[in-house]
Amino acid sequence: MPQLPRRPGFTAAIFDMDGLLVDSERVTLRAWIGAARARGIALAEADYLQVVGRASTDSDAMLTALLGGPHVFEQVLADVAVRLSDGGPEPLFPLKPGAASLLQALRHAGVPCAVASSSRRDEIEHRLGRVGVLHHFQAWAGGNEVPRGKPDPALYRLAAGRLGVDPAQCLAFEDSENGARAAQAAGVAVVIVPDLKQPAADVAGRSHGVLESLVSAHDHLPRWFVAAGTPKNR
Repeated sequence: MPQLPRRPGFTAAIFDMDGLLVDSERVTLRAWIGAARARGIALAEADYLQVVGRASTDSDAMLTALLGGPHVFEQVLADVAVRLSDGGPEPLFPLKPGAASLLQALRHAGVPCAVASSSRRDEIEHRLGRVGVLHHFQAWAGGNEVPRGKPDPALYRLAAGRLGVDPAQCLAFEDSENGARAAQAAGVAVVIVPDLKQPAADVAGRSHGVLESLVSAHDHLPRWFVAAGTPKNR
């Protein structure tokens, strides 16, 4: 982990969702590549990875260019929606390892938590409700609620504002480089837990740490959060 100047203990946590709390990015990647291939379009994984962590308006514009225009994009998007339908008995996007226990530990310690996700607000509620962790969050902010998505800092500022906490007192958990840049631009310290790709060296170097999984975060809680050393019943 990079050796950064020590900051006072944080009082709140803000989480990304896709690829961080729920294992959705790989499923979504396969859906887009498969839907494009069904129409004779070779959508490269490296090209798709450029949109990861961005708000839907930005990612849609990039995918429209990659797929060759609005008409083809709308066709592929409709196919992707079918491929990602979540009506089965098990959630399409399961929780990532360590997510449930980490959220429970923060709740038990009295650390308020929010979600700052590029997905729409209704998708946040649906996906986190499906895996049974929505109740751990006091606030959430979706990409459809801000003028510009990640890496712009607006989403993190909105999430911190809804918690009623100064961004400087929040610690974010992110999997994507775009998300980490958004948190850092908002003045929020960030721990990166890479999913589909590793962050750039400059982003990792300015982070509060780079972990292999959320499981690894548990041992750091008493050091990171003011309230984590004093468990509370909530």
